[in-house]
Amino acid sequence: MTHLPNHRLALVSTLIAAAMACAAQAQTQADDPIAWRDVRSLTVEGQGWSEVKSPFDRLPAKAEGVVRPPVWSNSRHSAGICVRFVTDSPKIHARWKLTSANLAMHHMPATGVSGLDLYARDDNGQWRWVAVGIPDAAENTKAIVQGLKEGRREYMLYLPLYNGVTSVEVGVPKDRELAPGEPRKAGRERPIVFYGTSITHGGCASRPGMAYPALIGRRLDVPVINLGFSGSGTMDQSMSDLLVELDAAAYIIDCLPNMKPDDVTARTEPLVKTIRKTRPDTPILLVEDRFYTNGYFLEGNRRHNEANHAALRAAYERLLAEGVKGLFYLEGGPQLGDDGEATVDGSHPTDLGFMRQADVFTPAISTMIAEPINSPAEKP
Repeated sequence: MTHLPNHRLALVSTLIAAAMACAAQAQTQADDPIAWRDVRSLTVEGQGWSEVKSPFDRLPAKAEGVVRPPVWSNSRHSAGICVRFVTDSPKIHARWKLTSANLAMHHMPATGVSGLDLYARDDNGQWRWVAVGIPDAAENTKAIVQGLKEGRREYMLYLPLYNGVTSVEVGVPKDRELAPGEPRKAGRERPIVFYGTSITHGGCASRPGMAYPALIGRRLDVPVINLGFSGSGTMDQSMSDLLVELDAAAYIIDCLPNMKPDDVTARTEPLVKTIRKTRPDTPILLVEDRFYTNGYFLEGNRRHNEANHAALRAAYERLLAEGVKGLFYLEGGPQLGDDGEATVDGSHPTDLGFMRQADVFTPAISTMIAEPINSPAEKP
């Protein structure tokens, strides 16, 4: 009798096990066929325009050639777009096609750049994390989660932050329900619009649902539109003209990390006045940039933040003096904490940093959208 060496025996055993697993999976799929549904037939949130060049772009097709090229390029990413649906299925599948095979960045994982992120409402109506869709290639088919406890509930699936998608489908067994998400509660239909930089865009969240606009959207249970553009949130007039097309619950202007003090001085007031001319009753929040977390040692970084803050504060004061209504202000100091532990590189937040930002932003925004605009904002 011939005996195989141990390493060959192990290899044969591995191959047999893999073959059995594949056969079992194939049998399971045959016994439990999946019905696929284009998410555009469900409830898609986070897109401000319907006339888009690709199904999950963030700016309208007409913006190409009008906004600066890097803004347009970044707008092809699906950051902030999510799909709400209701199902009673114990398993949820997804398949999605990415526009780029570059799944990750050197400082941000593939799960955040190119993955899907699934949340569900619990029995108290709160959003809780369920599972993440980890990408392997430009085209992915995944069982996002299996073994869910029985019950019909609402889910929310976030699309990739730093990649585009040409198609996204959700699948459940054919004998299970899959329906669009239910309408938002009265007074919670209009989106909060965030305009900003790579930080607003979502860099460097580990999952799409951890970007601070997404966190705030879940906490306040309102739709959000993420208009963060990596390296390109600079208060351009072309973007101001687009912002006013959106019927927003509030505008959050978080552009300073991409700007210098002279730019802040030159562009803040025109942006606010452009919005206020068309949207006289919509609250506007001007946001100081977060402090670089290594500014304690790198004094140039700290001085840059301080100069930016002074320029924004001065513009805010001038606008108040002119009687501009519904204008709010958020300081940068508290956003990332004071221990230096909340970023990847001194600038871009980790999940911890985004949680801390959400802790600061959420009460400020909640106050804004609850208060009627009938008088000039008070100075903080």
